[in-house]
Amino acid sequence: MKKIMSCALTMIAMASPSMEAHVHGINKANLDTSVSPAEDFYQYACGGWMKANPLKPEYSRYGTFDDLGELNRQHVYDLVMGLDASKAIKGSNTQKIADLFAMGMDSVTLNKQGANPIKKDIKVINTASREQLLDLVATMPGISALFGTGVEADMMDATINVMYWSQGGLGLGDRDYYIVDGKDEKKVLDAYKTYLNTLARLAGYTENNAKRLVDNTIAIETQLAKAASSRVELRNPQANYNPMTMAQLAKDYPHVDFKRYFNKQGINNIDKVIIGQPRALAAVDSIIANTELQALHDYFTAGYLASAAPYLDDNFINANFELSKVVSGVQQMQPRWKRALSVPNGILGEALGQLYVQKYFPASSKEKMLNLVGNLKTSLGQHIDALPWMSDATKAKAREKLAAFTVKIGYPDKWKDYTALTIDPSKSYWENVQAAINFSNNDNLADFGKPVDRDRWYMSPQTVNAYYNPGTNEICFPAAILQPPFFDPEADDAANYGAIGVVIGHEMTHGFDDQGRQFDKYGNFADWWTPEDAREFTKLTDRLANQFDSIEVAPGVHANGRFTLGENIADQGGLRVAYTAYHNALGNTDGQVIDGFTPDQRFYLAYANVWAGNIREAEILRRTKSDPHSLGRWRVNATLRNIEPFFRAFDIKEGDKMWRNAQDRVIIW
Repeated sequence: MKKIMSCALTMIAMASPSMEAHVHGINKANLDTSVSPAEDFYQYACGGWMKANPLKPEYSRYGTFDDLGELNRQHVYDLVMGLDASKAIKGSNTQKIADLFAMGMDSVTLNKQGANPIKKDIKVINTASREQLLDLVATMPGISALFGTGVEADMMDATINVMYWSQGGLGLGDRDYYIVDGKDEKKVLDAYKTYLNTLARLAGYTENNAKRLVDNTIAIETQLAKAASSRVELRNPQANYNPMTMAQLAKDYPHVDFKRYFNKQGINNIDKVIIGQPRALAAVDSIIANTELQALHDYFTAGYLASAAPYLDDNFINANFELSKVVSGVQQMQPRWKRALSVPNGILGEALGQLYVQKYFPASSKEKMLNLVGNLKTSLGQHIDALPWMSDATKAKAREKLAAFTVKIGYPDKWKDYTALTIDPSKSYWENVQAAINFSNNDNLADFGKPVDRDRWYMSPQTVNAYYNPGTNEICFPAAILQPPFFDPEADDAANYGAIGVVIGHEMTHGFDDQGRQFDKYGNFADWWTPEDAREFTKLTDRLANQFDSIEVAPGVHANGRFTLGENIADQGGLRVAYTAYHNALGNTDGQVIDGFTPDQRFYLAYANVWAGNIREAEILRRTKSDPHSLGRWRVNATLRNIEPFFRAFDIKEGDKMWRNAQDRVIIW
């Protein structure tokens, strides 16, 4: 539900060799000098790193983000192992973290319990009436069916929290797996059917009943998929903002009893809901009204089983992994300690975050980041002022929005309170995970009708990532990303501006991408552009989308330039704004040549190294459907081919593969 644009997929990730052997600034070992930078800059800049870091069986993709994530995961693991659970006060964060991790590590107990932790809920699902099934969507943790609801800032009034409804209920997440008739989609869908059949048999279903569950689930999910908005359509804020009164909902969708649903969640004073995708809600209404009750029971059970599977015995976990092998191409399951660690790290993220910043985040890093952010804001302001296609009136509004940015660095000023969450080791692992789901849901629902808390963080400090949130007009850089290779106090300025500087500029530019530009300085959905400027912006973004549409990411498969447009705009903006900020910092000096590389060369090499990585073809296909970020190779090569200073830095000329003629280049911010 959150309208957050992040610079990369969240990676919470034992230290790897490449991190242990850290070189400050540009590491020449990362290069592949057998390739000319004018032919394939990504391979030239990252080929050495890629050769030194072949994909391990447990990964479908492994890059510098993952590399830092692994180091970070080891840090979090050390923190958890350092907790003295025997002396922990019951109800303390220490007790909750330690017990959750211990339960995840206790394979003996999990395998002894088998499917017992889920049998009670399965019985409840399969004896529910048609009306009671929606009660379960409202109240049973682990149910993943039909749709989702949640509390978030009103897009039209960013000061107040309101209720949103969004499409959902697809076990495979993306609608294309159900409605696109391609061999790759069919391969994944067949694996999903096998997965559901295995889960049903493990839960005690007979062979015939398991087959029925699979058939009914696929039939319902296919109906939902056909009505679902595409990922490109979901990027249109206005199309996904459809406020409806409770009376309207009751009239138009009589089989979805919203009043009863929200009453079950403890909300009795609701008068409107923001419907994200009306077409999908109509499909839900039809499914509830016209589908046989047995089929609904099977579909609800399937979603519940898939939610619980990672927290049950090895048979369930292995079934879950067999599906992921087909979807992403991963060859080996992560070791148990990594899987167990991810649970408290997600559920009690800020509790672990407090420990993390105390040990791993020096105050000096925050001060240096604040200075960098200030320099990047100045640079972006210069870029806005110099735009040839934007009027002075819109430029003034853009500068106002830039000045209003809230900057969050390292960790929150106020930590999350987990007092209401009970972790009870006398109960099963799954029951405790359910308690955590309930805690999270209740925490969200408690915000309904209240003012928006602009001090809240949407990532934990130990997350290797960053984000921009248009609803609060904020940029956030958690502590974990503020370390090499992204931010290194001992590296030269060119390397830091090319790495963390571009990340900062990227997040700032999200405030002015095709989605972010539609929100004002307060976080409200508002049109502050002149019609002429909006048309010129759209012309430029159409051309950028077309550039990426032309990229063949796998045989016969092209990138989706519309789906990745926001991130591509932010990548380009981040590069250009960080480059200007770096040269502002240089002043009238030329900078230092290091290891034979000029400052500009080091700047662009640092940027490319951020996206160094290896990836399996199955993961390329999956990410092309589901990830709004372009693949690393194209975040480098496709983006740089629009940037004139890059051509000068590496003497790239017409006829070189990295060259793009001036009239074909696209510059937005």
